[in-house]
Amino acid sequence: MTRVIAIANEKGGVAKTTTALSLGGALVALGYRVLLVDLDPQANLSLAMGCESHAGTKSFINLVMENLNLERALVKTEIQGLYLLPANKEIRFAERVLPIRPEYRTLLRNIIAQEKSYDFVLIDCPPFIGTLTTNALTAANLLIIPTQAEYFSVYALRNMMSLIREVRSKGNPALRYRLLVTLFDKRNRIHRTLYSHLRQTFIGGVLDSIIEVDTKLRESVIAGVPINHLAGKSRAAMQYDFLAQEIIQYVKE
Repeated sequence: MTRVIAIANEKGGVAKTTTALSLGGALVALGYRVLLVDLDPQANLSLAMGCESHAGTKSFINLVMENLNLERALVKTEIQGLYLLPANKEIRFAERVLPIRPEYRTLLRNIIAQEKSYDFVLIDCPPFIGTLTTNALTAANLLIIPTQAEYFSVYALRNMMSLIREVRSKGNPALRYRLLVTLFDKRNRIHRTLYSHLRQTFIGGVLDSIIEVDTKLRESVIAGVPINHLAGKSRAAMQYDFLAQEIIQYVKE
């Protein structure tokens, strides 16, 4: 059974794309077939995988508007078992053209349902709440919300919780979520305080995995490979490996 995981937060700069890339690499290393879906018009995940948009690049919006099969748009990466549905320039029109279609919230779910050959589908969402993010959450079994232990990032969770309630009431009642604390500096007292606050507020809703600040993560995005392929012994690689194992255990339960 394919497990669909959306990675989203209204707040930008909280390591959504890094998490999609690095978690995908960690899951592949454990023997799973993984499809990465880039729904961000900025196409950061596609660029991080070394896939620059060109005239022939197809994205989610092309699959919908041109009634294409998912396989027509997939990009096979250099990493065996890791595939990509990239973003392109046209995907920015999704917020304008998709809401006029019947049952527009379920468009991505219907596309993913056609493909049974992946163990995990990881969806990198744009840093705003709209049609694309709603489609991702409607398609997902699990939402991972990367969150910095800083005030503005924690404050942005209010809108994400509202969106989760809306999606549950309008098409995906089984949607679960977990917070993932990222860019964490354990030497920072404010980080430690807000992390404790998150665990007390979202009891059972915060992953045990913590992703600390690590310059190797920035280098992996530039190199176009997951962290475990760039620096397999780094702290970040071990933390994303732990996250992958935690996600697998959650799925089994």
